[in-house]
Amino acid sequence: MQFTANQIATLLNGYVEGNPEATVNQLAKIEEGQEGGLAFLSNPKYEHFLYETNASVVIVNDNLQLQKPVQATLIRVKDAYSAFSELLNIYHKLRQERSGREEPSFVHETAILGDDVYLGAFAYIGRDVKVGRNVKIYPQVYVGDNVTIGDNCTLFPGVKVYYDCVIGEDVVLHSGVIVGSDGFGFAPQSDGSYAKVPQIGNVIIEDKVEIGANTVIDRATLGSTIIRKGVKLDNLIQVAHNVEIGQHSVVAAQTGISGSTKVGEHVVLGGQVGLVGHIHIADGSQVQAQSGVNRSIREPNKKWGGSPATPYTGQLRSQVLYSKLPVLEQRILELEAKLKELDNKSI
Repeated sequence: MQFTANQIATLLNGYVEGNPEATVNQLAKIEEGQEGGLAFLSNPKYEHFLYETNASVVIVNDNLQLQKPVQATLIRVKDAYSAFSELLNIYHKLRQERSGREEPSFVHETAILGDDVYLGAFAYIGRDVKVGRNVKIYPQVYVGDNVTIGDNCTLFPGVKVYYDCVIGEDVVLHSGVIVGSDGFGFAPQSDGSYAKVPQIGNVIIEDKVEIGANTVIDRATLGSTIIRKGVKLDNLIQVAHNVEIGQHSVVAAQTGISGSTKVGEHVVLGGQVGLVGHIHIADGSQVQAQSGVNRSIREPNKKWGGSPATPYTGQLRSQVLYSKLPVLEQRILELEAKLKELDNKSI
């Protein structure tokens, strides 16, 4: 795809300084820009690259005062960072544009597909599935029986959605996501073995959720595992059966949330956080990476860290003490030696 500086300036409500017919066909960082590249400058620390770059067009703030001549054509806008972000969104949508049905693929005769659905090769759509409008289902996606998928969703290659699960509107599931696999339910038996407990619930994912690659969300034993509106899950996360994650919470990679735990709204869980089962995490909580939470957090809008997790400010003080332990140990040894010396003299 190729665009002129004038076309881009019109799109961004900016104006051109230089050649309005300069063409670009790729986006680039300003320090790496080559001919045909479109870059941006918003941080003054990088201004020197503006006079060195080979990018054909650079988006800049309209109040930027040039210190020397530039080779590139400039597009001046009110906020270069926001304007470039808008371009990235447009570019992303163009790159993801798909339409039609590729073969081979399978759609059960009872399934209902909305208008403008893209169905990639080797995709499988099961019995009584309902798919909304403008949904993109990439190759090798499996959608089980009685699944509902809302409008404007994207299921990237290799996504698996088990039976009876419900996905809202504007949801993005990245490659390898599994929705509705069995919860980890096994009952210990008298002979020491474990009997599987059937997992007959489902998963409900509300609107505007994005789930990263290879994340797994288990179905409920009974009822539903629920991911509320606006939640963002990173790659490689385990969400166990009957968990509920509140609206607009964010969870980083390699975090594990055990069964029946309820995570509040606007919660932030760092990478490799572990939550035990059957606890509650209060709204607005922030949990530091690699923390282990073994009991409920009742007070909202607090920061936590460590394993087991404790209030974050206390954790910082503890870390300072940990770093001083070798010195403290040496001082104790010296004091013990002096006490022993005094004892010997007193005998």
